[in-house]
Amino acid sequence: MTLEILLKYVHFLAIFGIVASLTSEHLLLKPQLTRNELQRISIIDGIYGVSSIVLLAAGLTLWLGGVGKPAVIYSKNWIFHLKIGLFLVIGLLSIYPTVFFLKQRKGDNREELVTVPTMVKMMLRMELLILFILPLLATLMAKGIGYFGR
Repeated sequence: MTLEILLKYVHFLAIFGIVASLTSEHLLLKPQLTRNELQRISIIDGIYGVSSIVLLAAGLTLWLGGVGKPAVIYSKNWIFHLKIGLFLVIGLLSIYPTVFFLKQRKGDNREELVTVPTMVKMMLRMELLILFILPLLATLMAKGIGYFGR
């Protein structure tokens, strides 16, 4: 019981880390950024990555680790599968911005301006939009909606 509570707490903290870091990245993006600003955004993106890994580890442990509800409750719920799929889509969408931030943060002149492709901002917006849907799916799951088992 204590492990389940701890894992759920870590799961929630990771969700907050993801939301905070993605929102921060989006708000800090401008059409042109210095390499110093890109370095800061890259650090925030690293927090996003760590939070995503922690979220995934805690979630998989809650699902498959025998902690809490039986795995079949999740495995036989199409909303859960949709939620996992959307989480993976968010992860895939995050690849391009992450690679851009990592590549562009390097350089000798820290005040050099780098043009940010509009696709970076659009991908961050899509991630945030999908992230906005996930709590609704979690709420539906908590009410047993989507369960197709016996």
